[in-house]
Amino acid sequence: MANFYIYILSNKENGVLYIGITNNLEKRVWEHKEKVVKGFTNKYNVDKLVYYEIANDPTNAIAREKQLKAGSRKKKLDLISKFNPRWVDLYYQL
Repeated sequence: MANFYIYILSNKENGVLYIGITNNLEKRVWEHKEKVVKGFTNKYNVDKLVYYEIANDPTNAIAREKQLKAGSRKKKLDLISKFNPRWVDLYYQL
C-alpha cells in the first residue's frame, strides 16, 4: 500500500506557510524547489520542507490536510517547532 504525505513548506524567512498532500514527498518538494508548478509556492518562494507526516490511505491524508489548514497559525507553528525545532529544510534528510 502506498504512503501519503501531508507536508508543510515555508519560505527562507519562515514567514509563509503552505500545506499540501502528495504520494511522493521527495518528488513533490523538488517540484516546489524547481518552481515547476506556478502558483502560491512559486510566487512566495515557499520551498523549504519544515514538517511532514505519513498516512497510509488517501482519505485519512486528505482529512488531516484539511484539519491542518483549518487550524490557527499558532497551532501550525507549534506543530512545526515540536517536530523540527530548528526549522531546518527536511528535504535533504529524505
